[in-house]
This record gives sequence, structure tokens and C-alpha cells, in this order.
Amino acid sequence: MPTAWPTAGDLMTSGPVTLPTDAPISTALGLMRARGIHEIPVLRGSRLAGMVTLESIARRVSRALTTKVEHLLILPPLVTVPTPYPEIAEALLAAGLRAAPVVGRRGELVGVVSRTDLVRAFPLIASLTRGTGPTVEELASPATTVVKEGDLVRNLVGQIRLLEEHPLPVVDRKGRLVGAIGMADLGAVLWRPIRGGKRDARSAHTAMNVEVGSIMRAPPVTVPAGTDLAAAARTMSRENVSSVFVVVDGRPVRVLSQANLLGYAISRGRPSRTPRSVEDVYVEITGLRGSGDPALLADIDQVVARGLKRLAHAVRPRLLSLHFAPHATHRTSDLTIEARLHTDEGIFYASHTGWNLLAGVAGLLDELGSQTRRLASPRHRRSVRRDATDEDTPVDDPDLEERIRAVADPDR
Repeated sequence: MPTAWPTAGDLMTSGPVTLPTDAPISTALGLMRARGIHEIPVLRGSRLAGMVTLESIARRVSRALTTKVEHLLILPPLVTVPTPYPEIAEALLAAGLRAAPVVGRRGELVGVVSRTDLVRAFPLIASLTRGTGPTVEELASPATTVVKEGDLVRNLVGQIRLLEEHPLPVVDRKGRLVGAIGMADLGAVLWRPIRGGKRDARSAHTAMNVEVGSIMRAPPVTVPAGTDLAAAARTMSRENVSSVFVVVDGRPVRVLSQANLLGYAISRGRPSRTPRSVEDVYVEITGLRGSGDPALLADIDQVVARGLKRLAHAVRPRLLSLHFAPHATHRTSDLTIEARLHTDEGIFYASHTGWNLLAGVAGLLDELGSQTRRLASPRHRRSVRRDATDEDTPVDDPDLEERIRAVADPDR
């Protein structure tokens, strides 16, 4: 691992906010709202018991606010003080968390490191900003899901998993970007203390009928196409947002999230074991929500692994992003899959639309393979020509012609 990567000790927030296991959800929500955080470490005595997250609370909207946080705990990845930047990023993305606890030598909690901390440091890391890197539209995910400002909050509750990834763009009747809605905005209206009484009981019900336009964040944070990643990271940090939108003619076309930046950092931080190794390729899959079928995910993993091995014959793959976008209609089960492959030779793109998910992934990898082979073919031909030229160069050997004739005519 390059020594230039900062570590958790360099990035973490010391003395983080914590909760005891018997604290109620209402206390956790109050702290999250006041501090602008999504995760809080929970301690049993002086030992770390787990974390409570805004997302884990959101998935259980029927829980009373007096429920103890110990019933909603998740087990976070444990990061140590010397853990380097790419490993922190991978741990957070793999766990689907925005922050993770940092422990000391004796397992004590010494701090918390978050995606926001990593994005803040992103422009300062030479290995991520040196040279000509990808621009925001090359790394961002398609803005396939948008919310209308007239939609009701109750419609968003079914899209909680989408909101966990990044805030969604909010558009007006003409499809123009007017704001953004995220988990914190949703939580602000859904989880309010209820003191009892008919009037307060009704308020819990009417909160679901609030229009998105009344709670969205406006104006939305945007960046123009062609913006470099360091500038986008600085914008995220300055505006205190977890994503920015790429807009064309007033309409959101792509979303660059913290996860996109960290995925790129992981791909740059992984050392290649061999010139054609695929073990260190970081595969990022987005949009494949609501799938509880492990067999399907295992099949996708096998298809991707086989495709990457074929790709490695021509280029060195570093990051493969697959985005699944189901078509918003009940008349078809089609979906569109967009693939983006980062290599040492450049970035390659492919897309597929159809109903067969596995066939689509396999076809995309074949298409990417064709593109990379076309790139490699001129180099291969030049190499062959160089070898042929070397063989055709006359050799200063006066007996060469005589030996050739002797082989061609043994009876001579």
C-alpha cells in the first residue's frame, strides 16, 4: 500500500458521540438531527456493542420512539488507527455504512471515520488527482430515479433503499431539477415526538401526506459536465452534501455520490499482483435493490468473474461499475444495465436493455472485451511487425546461403 495514503488516525473524529444500549430511539434521532450524523456507536458499559443508524431506524418505521437502540444494532466493520484510506473506503462501502468506529490497540473506541472525512481528504491525495483522471460524468451513476416535487412522503417510504445510496433528485412538472431529498429530510418529517392526544396522533398520519417539495433541500448542488473529481469532492465538502448532480438543459442526467468517489479511490489503491491479475478489481453494483435471492447474486458474481478474466488478456481492469435501472412500467420487466470499466488504458462503456439480467451482464462484458481487444490490437500488430522486422534483417554470415541450399536439397 502506498505510504502517501492517509490513515484512520489522520482522518477520524476523536471523542465521538455515543449512546448506551438502553437509550431510546428518540434520543438517537435527536442526536443525529442535532449533529448532522447518520450513525452513532452504542456502548455496553465501556465496550462497543454496535452501531445504530438512521437507515436501520427507517426500515422499522412502525417501532415506537421509546424502543431501545439495542434492538436495532448493526455490527459495523472495525477500523484500526493505522488502517489506510482505500481499506477504510472498502469497509464502508461493503457494509453500506456512512461511518465506522475506530478502535485502539486494546479494542477501545477512539474515534469515528466517515465517508465525509474521506471525501474531504480526496483532493489532497496525489495518487487520486495526479494527471488526467476521469471527469464527473465518466464516474457518476445515471439519474434513473427522480422524484416529483408534488409526490407525497408516503411514496418515498417504499424507496428507502434508494435513499440510503444517495439523495434523489427532485424535479418540477417539466422535468427540471429543483431540489434533492435524502434520508435526513425524510426523517425530519416522519419521526417527531408525539405527546399523545388526538391532535398529535393525527399529525403522525398527516406527515405521510406531506409533499416532497415542502421538505426537499433547495437549490440542489450541481456541477457542470467536465468537472474533475477533486473539484467535485471540494464542492461536496463545502456544501456538506453526499452527492452532486450533473445537469444538462436543466434536467438531472447523472448523480456523483460519495460512494462513486470512494470506489475510484479503492481501484487506485489496490496493488496489482501480476500485470493481468483480476483479484484486485473492485466491482461496484448499484440499482439492484430489493433482490433477496442469493442465488441470483452468486450467478452475477460468476458471470462477472469470467468476464473479467477474459478482459485481463487485453488490459488491466481496475474498477467495474454495473448500474441496473428497471423500467418504470408494469407492462414490461425490461431493465437497462450500464457498465463502466476503468483500466490503465482508459474508460470503456457499454449498455444493454432486456429482460434477461444474466444474459445482459454477460453481453456487456463481451462488448467491453471487444472494445479492449480493438484497443490492444494495434499494439499487438506493432509488436508482431517489430518481431518480423528483426527476423528479416540480414545477418552477416557468409555460410548462411550454402546451409539453406543444403537443407532444401539434401542430395545436392
